[in-house]
Amino acid sequence: MIPSTFPPRDEIARLTARMLLEIQAVHFNAREPFTLASGLPSPTYIDCRKLISYPRIRSTLMDFLTVTVMRNAGFEAFDNIAGGETAGIPFAALVAERMGLPMTYVRKKPKGYGRNARIEGAMSEGQRVLLVEDLTTDGGSKLSFVDAIRDTGATCAHTAVIFYYGIFPETEKTLGDHGVTLHHLCTWRDVLAEARAQGAFDAETLAGVESFLDDPRTWQNAHSAG
Repeated sequence: MIPSTFPPRDEIARLTARMLLEIQAVHFNAREPFTLASGLPSPTYIDCRKLISYPRIRSTLMDFLTVTVMRNAGFEAFDNIAGGETAGIPFAALVAERMGLPMTYVRKKPKGYGRNARIEGAMSEGQRVLLVEDLTTDGGSKLSFVDAIRDTGATCAHTAVIFYYGIFPETEKTLGDHGVTLHHLCTWRDVLAEARAQGAFDAETLAGVESFLDDPRTWQNAHSAG
């Protein structure tokens, strides 16, 4: 069912941050940084996959994501909702259900046997596809999914995520140069503000996180091994 209410953008961001903190999907540790998939250190880590285990929060966030996309891109802008393997698959299914649209998913690479397909489900030439993922860091991983969608003859000009790092200035340019507009619910700045409001972490930890957010590349260079 398509949600009919449209919370203001800043309220969506605040509530999304609050929900992520409530289920302990947010991890801050400036003293012992996490290692990201890129191999670079970070005092922040977020696990959006946990959301699928919390029905009330999951449902609310999918309502938020659906109305955000419709408000920004249009109410009749899409014909197909595609999830990126693997984290995007459940969220794509939930958004597709709300929008009354077919759902597909995109493999990270061809499966290596049978049809050797990257697209699972029915996607056809000319369809306007929304790519749904859990989060984006710098936007780079989205490009392969977008290209796989376009290889079918469909178009993909929009991607929607629950969480966007929002600290690397090249992200939206990377996507924009590829003809893709990014839609998101909240960023690290929103989470930091809500964490401060709740007193969810000590002042030293929050200061360390803010230092990272202000200049992530310098922070990573200073905290990289060797």
